[in-house]
Amino acid sequence: MGFSKHNIFSKISGSENFFILNILTGNADILTPHEWKLLNDLKEGTSVDPEFEKSLIDNGYLISEQEENSLYRSKYLDFIDSRDKDEIQVFFVPNYSCNFACTYCYQDEYANPGQVLTKEVIDAFFQYIIKEFAGRKKYITVFGGEPLLNSIHQKELIAYLLYQANTFNLDVCFVTNGFSIEEYLEILTKARIREIQITLDGIGEVHDKRRFLKGGGPTFSKIVKGIDACLANNLPVNLRMVADRENIGGLPDLAKFAIEKGWTANPLFKTQLGRNYELHHCQASPDKLFSRVALYEAISKLTKEFPHILEFYKPAYSVSKFLSENGSLPDPLFDGCPACKTEWAFDFTGQIFPCTATVGKANESLGTFYPEVSVQGDRVDEWESRDVTAIEGCKDCNLQLACGGGCGSVAKNRTGQICSTDCRPVRELLEIGFGAYLNS
Repeated sequence: MGFSKHNIFSKISGSENFFILNILTGNADILTPHEWKLLNDLKEGTSVDPEFEKSLIDNGYLISEQEENSLYRSKYLDFIDSRDKDEIQVFFVPNYSCNFACTYCYQDEYANPGQVLTKEVIDAFFQYIIKEFAGRKKYITVFGGEPLLNSIHQKELIAYLLYQANTFNLDVCFVTNGFSIEEYLEILTKARIREIQITLDGIGEVHDKRRFLKGGGPTFSKIVKGIDACLANNLPVNLRMVADRENIGGLPDLAKFAIEKGWTANPLFKTQLGRNYELHHCQASPDKLFSRVALYEAISKLTKEFPHILEFYKPAYSVSKFLSENGSLPDPLFDGCPACKTEWAFDFTGQIFPCTATVGKANESLGTFYPEVSVQGDRVDEWESRDVTAIEGCKDCNLQLACGGGCGSVAKNRTGQICSTDCRPVRELLEIGFGAYLNS
């Protein structure tokens, strides 16, 4: 009987207490300073408190190697079985063009001269996904570039894409800058729209300094009208803020604005907060970018000073939010990368890609669906095989089942290998999260 290699423990931020957590066995506990001392005494073999030791055994923090390995194999098979039944998110890029000139755009160097979306490409896309993903639940997410460009030709193509989605009973999401939402309402309200993701990076000038029209021009007020129009027409909105050191201070004002607009009280409205980071190519100055830990430290500080933020956005802090809201831990995450498993990406040039982080990069293409179907099976297999059991750096890491190995694309950009680590700061996030949600 020894300490589980999946135990995660540390001091709770802003507290004298500590936490211990084990996603494999499904238990989490808060430890007083006295219990923390007993834990360390037991680890070092200096003394043993029988009652405390029994509680550790009962909760799976002390476990035999054989029992732990058996449980790991069982949970892994459950994970694979569940993933194989999960809904597939199919991304489609109708263009890489955009009417914005955002300061942190990573697609501004993408170009496909002489190639435009046609109805034939749309037909080929649907023929491919209906055949290749037959028997699987799936939905489509349309993004760009900017998919909702305000032109007659673009509207015709988007209307045709949504007509085909309706034909095959598929839900559709859009990722849009939101500038032309009002002009697309008639088209969108005829489709099975699951959600529309729209970005606001703050209110007024804070947003307009970062997300402005090509050639100049503000965008905030028109986007706000688009969000109001979506909600008024029963179109779900997922509002996203892309944060870095330049605009994080505007989070309290954005939260207050959304609350006063009545958005946060609407069941069709939800939010997410994304981190501005280097992806392929990025215009943002590196000194503006947050590390993952630094971003959530900043959010934690802001929510303490401005508690109303939590009505607008409640950070996950790894599994802390899930634990606080459900009273239990999520299932072990053996794979944090959905590429070629529950996520695929396709673009208007007829190319197939593993995921949204790779789409548009010629050297990441897995093959084509148009004008002919041709898929490189060995490259698909490489993406499909990536999980914590295949990544050498994950095998002995006690954080693996909360991290899942991270993003395969980021790992490949860093090391050149898909099966390499993109480590997440799980322990540090849990320290913040237990302090925010669970210490009491």
